[in-house]
This record gives sequence, C-alpha cells and structure tokens, in this order.
Amino acid sequence: MNYLAHLFLARPTADSHFGNLLGDFRRGVDINRFGNAVQLGLKNHYEVDRFTDSHESVLAAKMLFDKSRRRFAPVALDIYFDHLLIKHWTKFSTQRFDDFREQSFALLEQRLPTMPRTMQHSVGHMITHDWFEDYAEEEGIAKAISVVAKRIRFPNTFHYAVDDIGKHQKEIEARFLAFFPDLIAHINDNGPENIDKT
Repeated sequence: MNYLAHLFLARPTADSHFGNLLGDFRRGVDINRFGNAVQLGLKNHYEVDRFTDSHESVLAAKMLFDKSRRRFAPVALDIYFDHLLIKHWTKFSTQRFDDFREQSFALLEQRLPTMPRTMQHSVGHMITHDWFEDYAEEEGIAKAISVVAKRIRFPNTFHYAVDDIGKHQKEIEARFLAFFPDLIAHINDNGPENIDKT
C-alpha cells in the first residue's frame, strides 16, 4: 500500500506514523537506533504489505494491467488505492479526511529530524506539496504515476498504467472495496502494533 493507507493503519502517534512509513526507506538504515514504538510501526508496515500482496482481490486487480506493464502493477495500484481510500473515506472512518490529513502531517513533522535523509526529503515534500490533495483527484493519480515513471532508471511504459486503470476502473474499484475491509480487520486482529501494545 502507499503512504495514505499505511498512515491510516498506523496508530495516532508520531512514532507509529514514522515507523509505518519507514518501510519504504528501510534500505541501509540501522533500525536499532529507533525505539520500540517505531520498530513496531515498521513491522506493521511489513504486515500490511504482506497481506496486501497475497490478497486474492489485489492479485486479480494486478492481472488487469497490460502484460508489458504488469511488473509495475503493484506500484500503480498502491497509488490508485490511496485515491480510492479518499473517495470512500466515510466507509472506513468517522474522522473527517481533512482532519486526519492535518493530524498525520503534524505527527510526521514531529519526527522529521530523526528520519533517514531520503525519508526526510520525501515526507517533507509530501507535506509541503500536500500529495493527498493530488491523490483525491484522477488527474493527481496520473501526475503521481508519471513522476514514478520518470524515476525508473531504464526505458519503460509505466506511465501508460493510467490507461490500464481507466480501462478497468470499475473493476479495480470493486476489488479495492472487497480487499480493504479485510486488510483493516487483519491489522486490527494481527497487526504488530495491536498485538504488542507496550
């Protein structure tokens, strides 16, 4: 899952928000220098990814992408699922989305000084430019996918993943709505932060 879903599944604390995003910036980082709460957040991130990658609805959604782009389907779905989470926010939360976004950004800002450098850059950019506002719009998803395509270090057609999403939009949305409640239930019951509440 992408940033928004990981934050949604985190606890409303600075350490948890930090840990739940740290999974995308883990390479070369000595996690032992972080406290238990951050490490549990990191484990929660991995559990979210593990469950997501093995869920039948997510696997079916990946198969909707053109074969030439299927290797990038998980990345495109991560981004689009964040869009769908915003679209269907009231199905999953009683908190207003704008309030959640403001709270999450404030919690992340508390830990910016202790984040790995690459994470500082990305999270700082996310907050300053309010990526979630972009994610709320279809045009923002196309923009996000285009940015990712430019970062891939070899020739690719990843930007055409937008066409795959557009072609199968209703089915992808249905797959998300079948999958995400299962993910919430799984993390509530089995998430490392919920099992170990020390």
